[in-house]
Amino acid sequence: MLRALIIALCLFVPAVASAQQQDLENPGSVSAVQERTFRMRHELDLSVGTLPLDAFYVGLFAQVSYTAHFSDTVAWTIGRAAYNYAARTGLRERLERQFNVLPTAFEEVQFFFGSDLLWTPFHGKLSVVNKWVVHGEVFLILGATLFKFTNAFRPAVNLGLGGRVVLTPNVSIRLDLTDNVVVPVGGGSVSFTNVMTATLSLGINFGAPE
Repeated sequence: MLRALIIALCLFVPAVASAQQQDLENPGSVSAVQERTFRMRHELDLSVGTLPLDAFYVGLFAQVSYTAHFSDTVAWTIGRAAYNYAARTGLRERLERQFNVLPTAFEEVQFFFGSDLLWTPFHGKLSVVNKWVVHGEVFLILGATLFKFTNAFRPAVNLGLGGRVVLTPNVSIRLDLTDNVVVPVGGGSVSFTNVMTATLSLGINFGAPE
């Protein structure tokens, strides 16, 4: 009996040592995803932006919006409202001055409202010159906007891309770029148009879990 036990131990110990050596040489896949250092819950954004695409004016707008964050990846901008100022371009001024084109011939965005869904698949942090660590995220935008043009209200569907840099757990800087496809209804419009928006926001986060 003792002899059989000794033989079994002699066979078992080398097998265990061999298995441990293989684990050290081939550690396999190790997951090391770090938890976020901040959580978004209720977000109030104070924004400025521009409508850069129109040949006859450049839009400069101020906007306020509220976003509810349901998780780290899904959020809903329940409402946003913006007022736009149209700065005339040189081309428009020449047309009005030299060809007597009436100002009413040019359609301008006066103000607009909207709502968006946000999906945030990317979150990370960067080291800046080995002194600061910056946290941020990138998100996709899908929403709807109602524009008030000079002559009519028109709805639009918007797609966009955004990014956020977190300054503190309660304050962040956000940049959104969206393309609004405007439906040709009202005011004699006969074709689809695009209104691009570039929005820079100061985000205030409150009610976030610890």
